[in-house]
Amino acid sequence: MTSIESITLEAADPAAAQQFYTAAFGLGSQVRLRASEAPTTGFRGFTLSLTVAQPADVNALVGAALDAGATAVKPVSKSFWGYGGVVRAPDGALWKIATSAKKDSGPATGKIDQFVLLLGVEDMVASKQFYVGRGLTVGKSFGRKYVEFAVPSSPVKLALYGRRALAKDAGVAPDGTGSHRLAIGGGTGEFTDPDGFAWEPAPASASVA
Repeated sequence: MTSIESITLEAADPAAAQQFYTAAFGLGSQVRLRASEAPTTGFRGFTLSLTVAQPADVNALVGAALDAGATAVKPVSKSFWGYGGVVRAPDGALWKIATSAKKDSGPATGKIDQFVLLLGVEDMVASKQFYVGRGLTVGKSFGRKYVEFAVPSSPVKLALYGRRALAKDAGVAPDGTGSHRLAIGGGTGEFTDPDGFAWEPAPASASVA
């Protein structure tokens, strides 16, 4: 396993979810969809992050998401780290759109610089060791708080965050039960990590379906 080729979000209505992601973010090959009625409540233990160049792009993407049916979870605002906000897609997934820039350098372009999957973990040391054992190389590490893996060629980046800290960052309560409603496409086989996140072989041609 060297990269994430795509993620699969499970939704009660995949067709409606596809329409949302096409309208809101223009995501194609990185995101797939499939039907699921698996019980899930509260925080699903992960967030999806879109990093952009400037505040204007944050506003444009958040606005498009809200217009397409998302709900605001954490209103767009400035912070010590930059500018961003969090929305919940109609399928229930949490999306953070952010930039490290605090001022615009031009009009919004709609360009997404980085797509990151952040997994909320209970034991950072155990989860970090698990993924290193699977062939990933640590790019950044901040003790037991945050780990980012170096996968420069991957369409989707992977990072680990303490579950409670990730929920706080997203603006939601950390409690949740049931299915993650997420499958990660990459590597050569099926396995499940220490926090119950399922991995499966990436499809030959990843696309929204």
